Amino acid sequence: MTFRPVTRSLLVLALAGAAGLSPAATLAETATAATPEAAPAPVLPAITVSPVKVAQLSDRIFAGGLVQALETVQVAPLIEGQPIQELLAEIGDKVAEGQVLARLSKTTLELSRSQLRASVAAARATVAQAEAQVVEAEAAAAEAQRVADRARSLRDSGIAAQASLDQAQTSALAATARVTVARQSLEAARAQTTSVEAQLANVELNLTRTDVVAPVAGEVVARNAQVGSIASAAGQPMFTLMRDGALELRVELAERDLIRVAAGQSATLRIAGSPRTIAGTVRLVEPTVDKTSRLGHARIRLDEPGVLIAGMFADAEILVTQHMSLSVPVTAVSTGTDGTTVMRVDAQGRVSRTQVETGIRDSGLVEIVSGLSDGDRVVTKAGAFVRDGDRVNPVLAETN
Repeated sequence: MTFRPVTRSLLVLALAGAAGLSPAATLAETATAATPEAAPAPVLPAITVSPVKVAQLSDRIFAGGLVQALETVQVAPLIEGQPIQELLAEIGDKVAEGQVLARLSKTTLELSRSQLRASVAAARATVAQAEAQVVEAEAAAAEAQRVADRARSLRDSGIAAQASLDQAQTSALAATARVTVARQSLEAARAQTTSVEAQLANVELNLTRTDVVAPVAGEVVARNAQVGSIASAAGQPMFTLMRDGALELRVELAERDLIRVAAGQSATLRIAGSPRTIAGTVRLVEPTVDKTSRLGHARIRLDEPGVLIAGMFADAEILVTQHMSLSVPVTAVSTGTDGTTVMRVDAQGRVSRTQVETGIRDSGLVEIVSGLSDGDRVVTKAGAFVRDGDRVNPVLAETN
């Protein structure tokens, strides 16, 4: 027999009255027995998530190398064969442009100067004599020409014989030739005088060059000269100067980094055992790569001269670029066969694997070029026991 709900309730009340029970209690117990227990809500795992946010990221290249002079200038004697008489500069001295570094002996040159001065005086006297001979020859030629002209006039008048005219003309020609010879002798004397005067000027110049001077301002980093040795430009330079005391760091770079470095980029230098940092600027990038080591070189000018010493080893941090960009923690990014991905968490706590394109990595953050938007949330640690499609209880990571 089938009972409807109302009939069933009346039957329960009737039986309860016959048994002496409370009708309300009987109905409550009946309802409890008839209603199944509610299922408990599922407990979602708490997973730390980080927001996608805009941050300033810097792309840096780290390299090391030796400190060296920005430009070295070698000082050699301008004259040879003279002994070094005095040295006036030592290694480490800072010298000005034109400052005397050493002096050579002048004895031989002074003797040559005295001899040449006498030769110049003699040559000038010879020139004066030649000039007088020219004047005398010209006067004689003029007189001979006048005699020839008179003889021709007399010959034309029939007074003088032809022989007299021929003799006068011959004398005129000879006198003219003597003028030419006298003039050539004068030119030779003048040339000799010029030659001797040039020799004297050369000796005078060499006397001034016995003072070996600094061609530029700088610091003496090497001295090979010794008192008493013969000055020569063929061997080692007498002095080596570091121009203006300027230093640079020559760093080694891998091929992939070499193409990212350019002149004008800023750099920060550090030396072992010192907490101090030194500012620098990339001066140039050498255009070749070593065939054996496959390393290239860049040169960084030090903005603070006098802090480092040539020959020191220093580390450099070159700033390639710096800009604001979307970023996530480095731990949120994973790389696999399907590319670079993050685990993005939506507003309902559902996890989805999302492919992204990354860029700069800096200070525990990685740049997100594409794939995410500002305000998105990603699992802080990509391998934190979550899979694509899971639901989680997102807990925002603490930020400094």
